[in-house]
Amino acid sequence: MAGEPRVVIQQADFDLSEVVARLRAHDAGVGAVVSFVGTVRDRNDNSGRNVISAMELEHYPGMTERAIEAMIDVAFSRFEIRAARVIHRVGRLQPLDQIVLVAVTSGHRGQAFQACEFLIDYLKTQAPFWKKETTPQGARWVDARVSDDAALQRWGIPASNAAPR
Repeated sequence: MAGEPRVVIQQADFDLSEVVARLRAHDAGVGAVVSFVGTVRDRNDNSGRNVISAMELEHYPGMTERAIEAMIDVAFSRFEIRAARVIHRVGRLQPLDQIVLVAVTSGHRGQAFQACEFLIDYLKTQAPFWKKETTPQGARWVDARVSDDAALQRWGIPASNAAPR
């Protein structure tokens, strides 16, 4: 994985097994690989009523990558990890499409699990992405969620993206 970027923002889909193989290649110190793949749901809540036919993701090129790189640096300082990779898709996506991949290697599973969870909690609240859902009622921008802010706060990082309801 030497020479490959740790953060990639792209429209194309990704292959989990290919990314993980490259992430751990030639590193005999890897004892654990933890990955998270986020996908587009066909509903935006548990009620089953809010149907989504598509999602569009936008970002600020350059700024988004730098923000995620900085959080990967924080993950390296907090956890004993050997490598990390984030791939995030942008553009128009359909239900079942993959949106994001966070993959982390470590000598031990506990550190890899924690670092992966830390990075996805960050991505949900702090990475500069904007999501618009297409529903039968029309298109709407997705607001930040209080639960996502709370997930990041447990790592000691204040988050206040969600508007009070």
